[in-house]
Amino acid sequence: MRSQMRQNDHSSDASARRKSPGQQSPAQAEGIASGEMTTVSLKVNGTEHTVTLDNRTTLLDALREKLQLTGPKKGCDHGQCGACTVSVNGKRINSCLSLAVMHEDDEVTTIEGIGTADDLDPMQQAFIDHDGFQCGYCTPGQICSAKAVLEEIRAGSPSHVTEDLTARIEVTEAEIRERMSGNICRCGAYANILAAITEVAEERA
Repeated sequence: MRSQMRQNDHSSDASARRKSPGQQSPAQAEGIASGEMTTVSLKVNGTEHTVTLDNRTTLLDALREKLQLTGPKKGCDHGQCGACTVSVNGKRINSCLSLAVMHEDDEVTTIEGIGTADDLDPMQQAFIDHDGFQCGYCTPGQICSAKAVLEEIRAGSPSHVTEDLTARIEVTEAEIRERMSGNICRCGAYANILAAITEVAEERA
């Protein structure tokens, strides 16, 4: 009798799990409800793109998986390493923390839009000249941040180490180190990165 009861219980469970054709499981229904598809226009490196994506897609994933721009790297995926740094409307952001749908018609610049192999940006050339990288994984984010750092200083945006908020901000080692602190280099090329940024700053002065 007990054996028959157990068999009946298993049959009931199997029947409950079995769904008719076209019927969604609770998990599927939840996924569809929370992952609606959205069409968004992105202007990346001067080119207009229209992509359809899950509205939870980060800007980083949209760039890498939808537009095949793999310069921005996924390191920590928590906004702590800086490998995913890109420029949006002239301001640097961690693209892993920002949703793609938030950047409709924004001007997005990745490392691919900064220079080419035949026409390097001065910052790219300085990184090469000073060996500002080893494995290179963090380099796209480092260069995007480095360019933004010099623009921030030129615009007079203070950092935590800026002593005089009324005076013109100088490009010092302390300023560069503080402003680049969000970009981690596991290989430890910090001294060379500092030298590269300093050289470009001096050339602009």
